[in-house]
Amino acid sequence: MADVKRVERPLSPHIQIYRPQLTSITSILTRITGNALVVTAFLVVWWLLAAATGEEYYATANAVLTSWFGDLVFSLSALGMWYHYLAGLRHLYFDAGKGLDIPTAEKLGWACLIGSVVLTVITIILV
Repeated sequence: MADVKRVERPLSPHIQIYRPQLTSITSILTRITGNALVVTAFLVVWWLLAAATGEEYYATANAVLTSWFGDLVFSLSALGMWYHYLAGLRHLYFDAGKGLDIPTAEKLGWACLIGSVVLTVITIILV
């Protein structure tokens, strides 16, 4: 074989110099919130099954879900639900071929983040 002269090329960007864009962060958050909502659904199903099983088992499940831990989990679930909902609406808007330029996509990302916090606060106050 012919002698191949190796050229020193730079490595691809590493995590230390790469700055994630807002659109990639919101995409990852959409996946995380979707999975977290599945966990919350399992907790609600556990509570319902405990209610159907017996009084002692229900008392245990109810004590866990109405404790500070349950309040924290369900408050974060409300945040995740609102974020996932708004991100889904944003995705439908993208599917229509609109808002695909970078400034608009970033504005919609911020709208999802800020809107989910505002809607969560309103939900906690009203409920």
